[in-house]
Amino acid sequence: MILQVKRAQRGDTGAFAALIEENKMALRRIAHGFFESEEDVADVLQETVLNAFEHLPELKNARYFKTWLVRILINNCNSLYRENRRSVPFDELPETLPAAPPPCDLEFFEMLRSLPPDSRLIFQLYYGERFTTREIAGMLKMNESTVKSRLSRGKKQLREGLRFQGLA
Repeated sequence: MILQVKRAQRGDTGAFAALIEENKMALRRIAHGFFESEEDVADVLQETVLNAFEHLPELKNARYFKTWLVRILINNCNSLYRENRRSVPFDELPETLPAAPPPCDLEFFEMLRSLPPDSRLIFQLYYGERFTTREIAGMLKMNESTVKSRLSRGKKQLREGLRFQGLA
């Protein structure tokens, strides 16, 4: 992957397209953690790809491409979330069913929805995308200890939920 990133940084659009294709499902899963609307997910993914293409020469270390790409996605998700929140009053939102996540991830997304909002993204990045707590802390601009405590609290909540359901 490092060689592909370096080729993309030198202007090889095919290498860039291959990198995006390689990371497409991870980006989609993370975006689904923010938005239920397929349109919002598509918008934020498109903006992320455009931003990454424009700023790829600024990436200093090619081995952190995925972390860098996810950070761009998170920034774009936060921006779109704030924009949506300002433009549509909450009480006027239509009550619709959320867009279905990819079928193989359905149980994982159901589990994520049971977590507090401040833990969902951390769980998605840690368990879904296999980032380290240090990488997550860097992406989310928070202390690594905060990431660890939210993971711990979330695991405790999930265990209690399973006990309540008689599954643990």
